[in-house]
Amino acid sequence: MSRQGGIRFRYLRRDMVQNKGVNLTLLLMLVLSAFLMATGSMVMERLVGAVDQLFDVAKPPHFLQMHKGEYDEAALERFAAAHPEIDSWLIEEMLGFDGASLAWERPSTGESGDLSSRLIDNLFVTQNEEFDFLIDETGAIPEPAVGEVYLPVGYQQSFDLQAGDELRIRTESGIRVLRIEGFVRDAQMASLLSSTRFLVSTADFEALAAAGGGTPEIIVEYRLDDPGTGADFQRVYEADAAVPKNGQGVTYEQIRLINAFSDGLVALALVFVSMLVMVIALLNVRFVIRGMLTDEVREIGAMKAIGLPDRMISGLYLLKYRAMTLSACLVGGAAAVVATHLLTGGIEDNYAEAEIGPATFLVPTLALSLVYLFVVGICRRVLGRVRRIEVVNALVHGSTLDERQTARRARRQARRVRRGRLDGYRGGNLNRRLAMLELRSEARSWLLIPLVFCLASILMTLPMNLYTTFDSSRFGTYLGVPDSELRVDLQFSDGLDALRGDVLTAMGNDDRLTGVESYANLTYRIEGDEGWETFRVEVGDYTQSTIEYIRGGRPGAGQIAVSALNAERYRLSPGDVLAMRLGDDEVVSVEVSGVYQDLTGGGYTAKMHGEVTADAAAYVVFADIVGGGTPAAIASEYGGRFPNATVLPTREYMKQTLSYAVDSFRGAALLALVSGVAVAALITSMFLKLRLASDRRRMGMLSAIGFSARELRNQVQGNALVAIATGVVAGAVLSATVGESMVGSLIAMAGLGITDLSFIPNPLLVYVAYPLLLIATGYLSTVFLTAGLRGADKSGWLTS
Repeated sequence: MSRQGGIRFRYLRRDMVQNKGVNLTLLLMLVLSAFLMATGSMVMERLVGAVDQLFDVAKPPHFLQMHKGEYDEAALERFAAAHPEIDSWLIEEMLGFDGASLAWERPSTGESGDLSSRLIDNLFVTQNEEFDFLIDETGAIPEPAVGEVYLPVGYQQSFDLQAGDELRIRTESGIRVLRIEGFVRDAQMASLLSSTRFLVSTADFEALAAAGGGTPEIIVEYRLDDPGTGADFQRVYEADAAVPKNGQGVTYEQIRLINAFSDGLVALALVFVSMLVMVIALLNVRFVIRGMLTDEVREIGAMKAIGLPDRMISGLYLLKYRAMTLSACLVGGAAAVVATHLLTGGIEDNYAEAEIGPATFLVPTLALSLVYLFVVGICRRVLGRVRRIEVVNALVHGSTLDERQTARRARRQARRVRRGRLDGYRGGNLNRRLAMLELRSEARSWLLIPLVFCLASILMTLPMNLYTTFDSSRFGTYLGVPDSELRVDLQFSDGLDALRGDVLTAMGNDDRLTGVESYANLTYRIEGDEGWETFRVEVGDYTQSTIEYIRGGRPGAGQIAVSALNAERYRLSPGDVLAMRLGDDEVVSVEVSGVYQDLTGGGYTAKMHGEVTADAAAYVVFADIVGGGTPAAIASEYGGRFPNATVLPTREYMKQTLSYAVDSFRGAALLALVSGVAVAALITSMFLKLRLASDRRRMGMLSAIGFSARELRNQVQGNALVAIATGVVAGAVLSATVGESMVGSLIAMAGLGITDLSFIPNPLLVYVAYPLLLIATGYLSTVFLTAGLRGADKSGWLTS
């Protein structure tokens, strides 16, 4: 080992031993930051790889159109022949059964249950021949034999189903039993949110159709020469009046986005948490280095005096932070491998096991390299102060400042002395007065604590606000759905208008129900970039509607409100006039009253004031409950009375529809809570350890003139409590203002129909419990650190 290398090694070993507490805290912070960054990047890489793996085998469509009701197959043939950009296309027939019509039984144990708790559409299909395949757990394309059925992976997880269990389907002709042969992953249906597919043989599908009880539907699916043109193709498709479109249309981009959205949120949350932790760590590194330069300024002056260059001196101190950061990256990276394996178990179940490739190693390596370079770069920048240290000032005055800086510091200290004088003291608690004066005069030194607790508060609050927002029953009002307890859908059945009348009469005479409102779904046409395009409109009375509008307000007579995506597509704003045509009728003009957000119908919806009692494509009825009975029980009762109607407890349906995002936000919120509390405890401990070391002389003087150890502890604890509370309050305010805007902008970029997110927080949790938890964590850390003042040799502090 060279002489220079020996000097560096001895310094590194000595510093690590002498400052164990500070160095360990810094190391833990850096490990946590590296761990979170590596885990987030690895989860994202595994997720993208798993989705790509599934898509390579499943071959989902580049555009699909769901449809209920009659359709003209010849019109689809003509449309396909007229558009050479179509590579291939198909019509998938489906049979929808209500969850209450499906039950399961385990012959080996006698266990049984039903699927009535699942309110989404259960669609029985056969395996496609060209594309859009359902994939089994081995990655193969299964072909069920007669009497076999493959269920969605999500149902396996929700109901703990096993291969060999029996699925019992209640049809109009009796119970039909199929053996569960396995479980399938569906690349397409995740994008529809409210539907899932069961795979059966062709013979069983035909038997189910003949038995009755199922609702027939179709999906028209297209694979294009250029997958990126799905949105343009959708406009072309909807401009053709002859093709079926009574349902949701989805593009390939939306399929990919929603497939990756829920698990991708966890990865993004990890990266976000890592960045906040890294900022906190860097604040502490800067604080520690500046304190170290002040403490060792005479040693630095001596090294400069004997001719050691600034670069070598900086390198000597930088060595420790290089070693700590490198160690943190290695430890954090190793821990991230284990954490990623645990976090991606669900991804592999729902999608596929991503292949190990160059990106598997490159992505986390790049993430850890960025952490290392960023931290070391900041350390090098702070250590640049070594160049400005003058030998005489360092050796004689023990100062890191040059003459000009010394003069500025003298003026600042004079101001501090003036602020810290007791001239205005008129009695009262002298100890508290001294503590506040010290905090005021040393405000810059104490700034680290409020900054850290502000960031920790933001770190904990934002993910929880997202979780409570998506999990709230009020969230539907931000997405174009009234805040009601019961929803009845009437679609594409014989005698639809008569059925609507019967349902409204029954609900109107039911003392348990109130606020019964009926809306009709009509298909208008408006002029777009590709000519006259389909424009779905819900018509009804919106004067009492609870829907939230991001611009404008609810529609009145002669007015219409449009969803955010429709407003963007057709460049509409409140006050604009929209020309619409219903069938071959003449064009009518309505004024745009407002813009709202919507996730349903692909996000392209509209709401117009009016009354339609006949010839609508579908109707929807909303109601609230005021008498006895639960929404689920009343929904089941009305579903039995009107078998051609779909009756749902609205809030539970919304909860299940958004469960893909809610579960991810819950995990992110828990992770942020643990990280925020850990960071708060670590930083408080490290800061106070350094603060107590630098304040020994002052506390020694106070002790010499009669202040007790208890009073000295109270001074430190009081100052820490004020700094902590200031940071926590600032963090809560920033989370509710700037944080809400920032998160809303990120979600708006996803293009799902949410363009202006407003938090629906749990006030007691995020504005009372969380702040109290952070304050308690910081204060208890302070109590623990100051406990040693009681038995300390205070006389020795005067010479330290």
